[in-house]
Amino acid sequence: MSVELSADHMEFLLRLLIAALLGALIGFERDIHGRAAGLRTHLLVSMGAAAFVILSLLISSVGGPAQRVGAASPDPGRIAAQVVTGIGFLGAGAIIKEGLTIRGLTTAASLWVVAGIGMASGAGYYRIAAAATAIAIVSLVGLKYLERFYQKDSYRTLTVVTNNNVDVSKIIDLFKRRDLKVIFFAFERDYVAEATTVKLSLRLFHKGITDTLFHGVIRSLEQAEIPLKSIRWDRP
Repeated sequence: MSVELSADHMEFLLRLLIAALLGALIGFERDIHGRAAGLRTHLLVSMGAAAFVILSLLISSVGGPAQRVGAASPDPGRIAAQVVTGIGFLGAGAIIKEGLTIRGLTTAASLWVVAGIGMASGAGYYRIAAAATAIAIVSLVGLKYLERFYQKDSYRTLTVVTNNNVDVSKIIDLFKRRDLKVIFFAFERDYVAEATTVKLSLRLFHKGITDTLFHGVIRSLEQAEIPLKSIRWDRP
């Protein structure tokens, strides 16, 4: 049995394909950076959003097979509104909290964006969909390199293990600088092992890669002639 596609069917198929392609472009960038929601997830979200918009347009225009005679036409925006709500659950699943660090916010935002791109494609607004895709890719790829050229706050945790006879305040005084601030500290003395553990929460205001500053921190401690047993540099 042959299946003939009408001009409308071809148009809807084109909308689905464009939505899938544009969503895949953004998902590819996320995939490169090893995110759980990558190429396939973004493709499916964008294409699925387009399918829901197409379905809502069809139902509102022809009424659907179950619409009663004389009944009011369904609102095409109702299904689209539910798509926006549903994407919120996907975005929440992409966000991971590790201690005080939150990861996945950019991926959650990109899922939200590709849903909008899919909805625009499904409604036939290709220029809007293409423009949103271009802006999203520039934001994800280009702005990442721009971050190297301006200063920003970063947070790290420094753990220093030394002898019990070391004055803890001397360690804290080493980090009283313009670009570095101690926002919290705690220490523990073990009289059996004869070791004092100092834990510092640091705020660094700088540009570039934060963890390269670790070498400067070690140099400051060594030049202060503090007997060091171990040093640990972590994200909070």
